[in-house]
Amino acid sequence: MQATHKDSAATAAYGGEQMQAASTAHAEQAAHGAGEHGGDFDPLHQFEIHPLVPIRIGEMDFSFTNASLWMVIAVLVVALIFLFGENRMIPGRLQSIRELAYEFVANITRDILHDEGRPFFPFVFTLFVFILAANMLGMIPYSFTFTSHIIVTFALAMVVFLLATIVGFVKHGFRYLKLFVPSGVPFYMMPILVPVEVLSYFTRPISLSVRLFANMMAGHTMLKVFASFVVGLGIIGGWAPLAMMVALTGLEFLVAFLQAYVFMVLSIIYISDALHPEH
Repeated sequence: MQATHKDSAATAAYGGEQMQAASTAHAEQAAHGAGEHGGDFDPLHQFEIHPLVPIRIGEMDFSFTNASLWMVIAVLVVALIFLFGENRMIPGRLQSIRELAYEFVANITRDILHDEGRPFFPFVFTLFVFILAANMLGMIPYSFTFTSHIIVTFALAMVVFLLATIVGFVKHGFRYLKLFVPSGVPFYMMPILVPVEVLSYFTRPISLSVRLFANMMAGHTMLKVFASFVVGLGIIGGWAPLAMMVALTGLEFLVAFLQAYVFMVLSIIYISDALHPEH
């Protein structure tokens, strides 16, 4: 009887260990599945760059990626709108878009740069419509917003920064350095203000690029998060985040336009400083 009782106790203990091991394995499997399921709603997954046509030359990677594809699409869309179509006395939809965009950028450039801004209008106009097209195309589901990458916005900002710097030195020579010396400032304040002005000047491409990149990335991330709430809460509880998502989508369209506008206006101001550094 005693031996039988011991055998029963050992069997029960062994069975308990098996049940505990099975429970642990089930919990790990459930956690792994939950992690995989949660990965479907990763808000940063939409910003990943994937090579579509791998191209490598030595150690250099020149692959044609999804970001490159949407850059090409943005250029093609802009070209279709502004280079094709008839111009009539009574404008159609595309002609109205062309004329409104042209007048919008031309008026801002004229107000800030006056007649000296004529040579820079094609550059400013191209910059505006390219960024605007990129931002608007990024609102299409399953598209790719390449202006949400800092390397893209920084490259655009560096083009503006280098253009303004070159124009300033070509037009004024070393007198362009007056930009770093505010007019009417006492001499004893120069050691403090000049380094501040120099630092502010060289951080222009950083602030210009981060503003566009951060706003586009934050907006799309928020839309993705609310979309995951709609899926997670289902038909019963998903109406509130769905309504919020619709409102945020409308706001994101406005942000897409405003960020292109702000980038353009700041670029014009930087060019204005190059033309008139004494101001």
